[in-house]
Amino acid sequence: MTYQSTLLRLLEERGYVHQLTDAGGLDALASQQVVPGYIGFDATAPSLHVGSLVQIMLLRRLQQAGHKPIVVMGGGTTKVGDPSGKDESRQLLTSAAIDANIASIRKVFERLLTFGDGPTDAIMVNNDDWLNQLSYIELLRDVGPHFTINRMLTFDSVKLRLDREQPLTFLEFNYMILQAYDFRELAKHFGCRLQMGGSDQWGNIVNGIELTRRMDGIELFGATTPLLTTADGAKMGKTAAGAVWLNEEQLPAWDFWQYWRNSDDRDVGRFLRLFTDLPLDEVARLEALEGAEINDAKVVLANEVTKLCRGEEAARSAEATAQATFAGGGLGEDLPILEVPAEGIRLGAACTAIGFTASNGEAKRKIGEGAVRLDDDPVTDAGFLIEVAEGETRKLSLGKKKHGVLRRA
Repeated sequence: MTYQSTLLRLLEERGYVHQLTDAGGLDALASQQVVPGYIGFDATAPSLHVGSLVQIMLLRRLQQAGHKPIVVMGGGTTKVGDPSGKDESRQLLTSAAIDANIASIRKVFERLLTFGDGPTDAIMVNNDDWLNQLSYIELLRDVGPHFTINRMLTFDSVKLRLDREQPLTFLEFNYMILQAYDFRELAKHFGCRLQMGGSDQWGNIVNGIELTRRMDGIELFGATTPLLTTADGAKMGKTAAGAVWLNEEQLPAWDFWQYWRNSDDRDVGRFLRLFTDLPLDEVARLEALEGAEINDAKVVLANEVTKLCRGEEAARSAEATAQATFAGGGLGEDLPILEVPAEGIRLGAACTAIGFTASNGEAKRKIGEGAVRLDDDPVTDAGFLIEVAEGETRKLSLGKKKHGVLRRA
């Protein structure tokens, strides 16, 4: 359909729309008034990773279209654990750990959203503020009758776990009820009319819409984004080396920049639309580049995403490091550094210590394949002793994309 509202046109053009509960109704509402919309984020770690970035950008688009983003931090639901897409139960965190994680996570939102008291300014709320006040009997009596076990068992978050014969605790089973209650609470107290999320959240969103309609007669809307994977089918936000964290404390800017610079050619246009503010005609121009020129588009992608999430200086520094390392054959300032003791370090151990490999066994295998270079010269002996003189630096590389600096401890 042809959308009338700036919001849905923007989301459609940039590739965010997968499912809408009532496209016509939401389009009409967004054309007439400011629509407060929310996405929830559980605080299971001190940082979100790249897999959450499409949702954060969705809130940014909501604000860019003249509406109000509500960031819901799951201080309460983190105590339960979302079973969606999980094969096993999450480790339960203490309230103090959850609060510390929320404080750390807030930093990335402050870069990407404008917070304040205005009609379209973002706000951040913690669902523990209302979930912690619920008594068990009250929840059972007032909310429980609106859910049937029959229907709850049909949702993917439950069904997939049971189909695999993996345990699903009663605690996790209640997660969808609490998330539905969140939507109702946000509608009553913050005027929220829209919940957004990934495609795996569709059932939870629909639950919240139906619960609020039955209990309060308020009409709400839901929108989900497509399941986001890379062109080769990998899940966004994960690499062989681990999660691609949004916060600098969990992942240096160079590694973050390099993740985007290493994007598959087939992903460049899609990622530019989703994760940058570049105009769509510029995205189309970059997406059309072929051969070696597509690498220029990848540098633009890396710069733009790093600028949004880490700041302009971090993007500039990472690109300068890349130029020094790849173009000039030198050593950039942002590369990982390994302090080498006076007695030296074996090559295999160095690869693991600097983070190139997960184990010495993997390091030995990579070295045997000829993938490791010391000062740009291949070395195939994992037991080779690397020595670094006082005041000297040496360059360690794995393949074409991983480089690090060795210096005397």
